[in-house]
Amino acid sequence: MEPERNPAIAEWRMLIDGALVASSSNRLFDNIDPFSEQVIGQTADGTVEDFERAVAAARRAFDETDWATNHAFRAKCLRQLNAALERHKEEIRPLLVSEAGTSVWLTRDTLLDVPIQRLLDFADMAETYPYTTPLPDLDFRGVVSHRQQIREPMGVIAAITPWNGPWGSNLGKVGAGLAAGNTMVLKPSPDSPWPATIVGRLVAEETDIPAGVFNVVTGSDNMLGEVLTLSPDVDFVAFTGSAPNGRRVAQASAGTLKRLLLELGGKSPYVVLPSADVKTEAAKAAKLICTNAGQGCVARSRLLVPRDRYDEAVQAAAEAMDQVTYGDPAVAENYMNPLSSAHHRKRVLEHIERARSEGNRIVRGGKAPADQPHGYFVEPTLIADVRPDDTIAQEEVFGPVLAVIAYEDEADALRIANNSMYGLSASVSAATNDEAIAFARKLRTGTVSVNGGVWMHMDVPFGGYKQSGIGRQFGVQGFELYLETKVIGLPSDQESQTLAWGAVART
Repeated sequence: MEPERNPAIAEWRMLIDGALVASSSNRLFDNIDPFSEQVIGQTADGTVEDFERAVAAARRAFDETDWATNHAFRAKCLRQLNAALERHKEEIRPLLVSEAGTSVWLTRDTLLDVPIQRLLDFADMAETYPYTTPLPDLDFRGVVSHRQQIREPMGVIAAITPWNGPWGSNLGKVGAGLAAGNTMVLKPSPDSPWPATIVGRLVAEETDIPAGVFNVVTGSDNMLGEVLTLSPDVDFVAFTGSAPNGRRVAQASAGTLKRLLLELGGKSPYVVLPSADVKTEAAKAAKLICTNAGQGCVARSRLLVPRDRYDEAVQAAAEAMDQVTYGDPAVAENYMNPLSSAHHRKRVLEHIERARSEGNRIVRGGKAPADQPHGYFVEPTLIADVRPDDTIAQEEVFGPVLAVIAYEDEADALRIANNSMYGLSASVSAATNDEAIAFARKLRTGTVSVNGGVWMHMDVPFGGYKQSGIGRQFGVQGFELYLETKVIGLPSDQESQTLAWGAVART
């Protein structure tokens, strides 16, 4: 059945084999605004059959069309998609605010505008990447051969994306995967399905992307994603989510030895070295953890400060959190937005209560704010007297919660910073860049901000060490992750061809 109410740009249907379709069960699931807590629309509740049809369509499109080899056509199609998204961007912006609870000011860079712009970079890469490169000639047993390294698309990509930053996660995978010549099935989180279904609609109605090349299947049950990870017709799984779910994806994919991109969690440190302005840096860290309500894989959720400056750091962080504004995310003056859902807020509050039970001190926050009549908010929360091995210092909270940890000296700070199963990101502050860089080079983490420097851009191969994931997104390295490698050897002349076959036979 068709939903009774949906904003105009919102798309409730799935895209399978070029057609916008309802679920085979005709069921729908609700999309809830995290601020109003009201149902704002509905989306098709896909089934196993729908996922299987989408995979079959992607397989057929890869095997039977020239999508994989027509680089210029792929670039043209991605530019068409970028243009379509730019045309509808101002309709999409308020929808992202109401669907995901995203602060409107964040949509104007990393959470909407930048991901749309990135499609042009992927389009350029589709055309300009050197898919065939020569290797040095080889003289093997008297036979001189030319050799070529050829990069070819993987095949069918299953892209499984989260609810936080859905436009960035979706378009990052769509852009790289399609630009490299793969076909795709995109499965978004049920907590933010429309950023995927809108792309599906625009692909179908405003681009020349052939039927089956790009498919979107939505569903209220996250476990349906296992249809993709188990399918022998899927060649590659690109997943963004938590480390426990990433392990589950890897286990399910192991049966067919699928290639993987796993962008997982983090417990990133904000290290304030003794030479830095401790009060200023503590205040920055306190505000930073409230960005997008702490719902970011790179969130710096551990503040490491010198023990002899601990009390003033805690006070400065608390005062900074007191100044964080929150409320309706559509109001630009509100810095912090609500959490994504009621069940996620419950999880964040449980983390805080566990910290309290382990003897950590809740300096401020720690509960749902009494001054907000609705919305899945958690107050900006500062937790002190945290030991490096405490649960709040080890587990990803994904909320506006900052744990403050004291260290004795720089060697102790390094031990604490690296004392995590994660290694996604970090910040280091010191009096000089050289001092901060020297410390940053010792961190076991994929990205580091030194004295406030910004590393995030399209050309950065983003990812982490340890259990923060496998592989890299973006940059040339990220693009190449969606490609297979083939090497061809051929004799340099006709006379060598006969000799070459003999040499191969003797190998």
